[in-house]
Amino acid sequence: MQNDVWFRQLVWIDFRLALLFLMIIPLILLIWAYVQQVEGIQKLLTIYWRVSSLLAITVYLMIAQYPVSFISGLIGQILIPISLWFWVDLNDEIEYQPSGALKLFFTSWRWAVTVYSILGAIALIPFVGCAFSSNVGQNPGCRVWFEAPLVYKDYFHHNSRPAFLGFLGIVGLIVYVLYLTYFVLVKLGKQGRTATPQ
Repeated sequence: MQNDVWFRQLVWIDFRLALLFLMIIPLILLIWAYVQQVEGIQKLLTIYWRVSSLLAITVYLMIAQYPVSFISGLIGQILIPISLWFWVDLNDEIEYQPSGALKLFFTSWRWAVTVYSILGAIALIPFVGCAFSSNVGQNPGCRVWFEAPLVYKDYFHHNSRPAFLGFLGIVGLIVYVLYLTYFVLVKLGKQGRTATPQ
């Protein structure tokens, strides 16, 4: 039964790429930007980390095998490229930044993550049905997405119960949705596509 899903390897590759592109590289870039005091890249990466926290929340929802994790994962993949390109002032600031290794690596990463997130969102669309399945844990096509998060749980939360970690995920999701709603309905109208309020 373990090899009944033909795309299992692709799902595991996706989680490994996510670890590299969505966590390790942006963390290195953020530290690098702080060391070199490049404010535009710092701000954009700080916004990126806030937005991408939805994918961290999704991991905790998947540990508990909550169907809503498929929706939060899809929305996270869609919001990440938006967060990287939405801000006119930061785009200009980075564009006019003197050329150097940091700017080159950041720009390369930004394009790579944009392509990766769009492809990831497209790949997740066929699994949106898992979000509305009453027996998501019994469906092999849905269950395969829970395997990597459960390995993460074994490494970092060995003594915690999945239900407790899922509860943390639900709390995180509620806070995220409330903040996103406040941003869209209140802050966005005031500041528009400017990351730095006037």
